Amino acid sequence: MGNARRDTLTERRKDLLAGFTATRPSAEERMAAGKALRARLPHEKHAEYLPSPRRKDPVAILLEQARSRVQVLVPIRHARMLASPFAFLRGSAAVMSADLASTPVTGLNVQACGDMHVSNFGVFASAERNLVFGINDFDETLPGPWEWDLKRLAASIFASGRHLGADTVLCEEGVHAAVRSYRKRMRRYAEMGYLQLWYERIGEQNVLDALSPDARAGAERILAKARERGHMQTLDKMSELVRGRQLIIEQKPLIVRETRSEDGRPIAEALAHVLGLYVASLPEDRRTLLSRYRIVDVARKVVGVGSVGTRCWVILLTGNGTDDPLFLQFKEAQPSVLAPYTKGRRWDCEGERVVVGQRLIQGAPDILLGWGTLPTGRHFYLRQLRDMKGGVEIEPGKAKVQNLPDYCKLCGWALALAHARSGDPAAIAGYLGKSEAMDEAVTRFAAAYDEQTTRDYQALVTAAREKRIQVAKAE
Repeated sequence: MGNARRDTLTERRKDLLAGFTATRPSAEERMAAGKALRARLPHEKHAEYLPSPRRKDPVAILLEQARSRVQVLVPIRHARMLASPFAFLRGSAAVMSADLASTPVTGLNVQACGDMHVSNFGVFASAERNLVFGINDFDETLPGPWEWDLKRLAASIFASGRHLGADTVLCEEGVHAAVRSYRKRMRRYAEMGYLQLWYERIGEQNVLDALSPDARAGAERILAKARERGHMQTLDKMSELVRGRQLIIEQKPLIVRETRSEDGRPIAEALAHVLGLYVASLPEDRRTLLSRYRIVDVARKVVGVGSVGTRCWVILLTGNGTDDPLFLQFKEAQPSVLAPYTKGRRWDCEGERVVVGQRLIQGAPDILLGWGTLPTGRHFYLRQLRDMKGGVEIEPGKAKVQNLPDYCKLCGWALALAHARSGDPAAIAGYLGKSEAMDEAVTRFAAAYDEQTTRDYQALVTAAREKRIQVAKAE
């Protein structure tokens, strides 16, 4: 452990010990302080979106991001973003972060997701094997203003609604549902004890009880599918038996078996080194668990939209026989898109940043989350792949557009829980208040930013047509 890291840990321990004896304002006092912030920043100010005169070209931002990625995969990222304005929004968190940085904020910070949109929620298994609903992508997480997450979520509701064929009224209803849910849940969380809040979950029955009958039927199908998505199902789907050995099925260029790592080492040697670093980050009990598994196969895999081009691998291990598989996903962790616009701690390992953020705000994080830094200087984290995970597919024909407000209500709830766990729910609730003023303001912001998203998407279309960017053929 380096001296700088030891000094940081020492300072954090001092802060923690000082906190045990410090006098803290009551929830009522913090709520009043939050309410007082409205005098400086009225709710209606959040409705404004005016592009900065110095706004950077969105295509230039994407090309800058591409420089650190696997070059052969960058055209796939562009192709996926060109699918629709919603796909563009999903892949352009760096663009929207720059825009949000100039919007007004209260100064109340939380552990922000950093890439908050409607496709970054889903169900997943807790350690007790119960399904819970919440945020499921933390690559960009960093402490920051709660408003940034809420506004990006609202913008994604408009973009996803348009993608599904919704009219303006339904898109507005979706944003209203999300912000209203966020506001009301935050007030409830402000009244909870800290330990009660820490244990709070949005379980599958909570999900079903919150939905209309039509939306509930779709949710039941998603939950049932998620319960089936264990490692055995993944084994059947992603691998095949070849000469007595279970191997991951190649689907070039999306799933590719490599013989050497990026730095030229044999893949087995590089993988052993990665797993050694990863295991060192785990608690002792998790190390014991993993020590019982052996490596069977590994392959490079393309995932998501915004993540395409970052290094991602799938590792297949087996434990107590061939019917005891374990799939781990290695993901490269780069600096958060929020980092240029926030102050605070800077991480020696971006993978640790992702894991710490996920453990703080997800509520039921993967028990095998870990991280490390490669000799090349690249940072990574590992997690289980497809362990009882599921979610709504925001695609025409796969999601019912009329159920958009119901789904958005759940998203607002999950975001409130994440922010309440990591921030001051009383102060945020005090600022939000009981009226619908904030709901209206964020809805107007989302409508305005939807126009920006459409313009940026068209800029990417033009860049593709003029061959300023490379685009892969349809997958």
